[in-house]
Amino acid sequence: MTYVPDADRRRRVVFVRGLELMARLGIHPHEKAAPQRIRLDVELLVEDEAAPHGIGPDSFPRVVDYQRLVELARSEVETGHVLLVETLAERIAAAALTDPRVERARVTVEKPEAFPDVEAVGVVVERRR
Repeated sequence: MTYVPDADRRRRVVFVRGLELMARLGIHPHEKAAPQRIRLDVELLVEDEAAPHGIGPDSFPRVVDYQRLVELARSEVETGHVLLVETLAERIAAAALTDPRVERARVTVEKPEAFPDVEAVGVVVERRR
């Protein structure tokens, strides 16, 4: 499940994969008592003004900043306890869409230590402008 760049539609993909954070997340008493490790993936479908044939200026303001995307995700995690992984993913997607160049945001939130015999559980949400 990934976005695909599309030169004809003037779209590129910006992503962050495997961001690991400690989060206060969950409905169970042990999840409310202590933070747990989560893993985030964020994918954005973004306007590409130089497509389909050009090369845009080598200038930072023309692109979506993935450092800002990481900081945004960290900030949402640090806002306090969230009951649902869905809510956290939706908040991160909504925050990413504040950049007018972002058309779609897909956010995956995984809890890799939720069950000892499962690699991870979680959710993928998508939001669009």
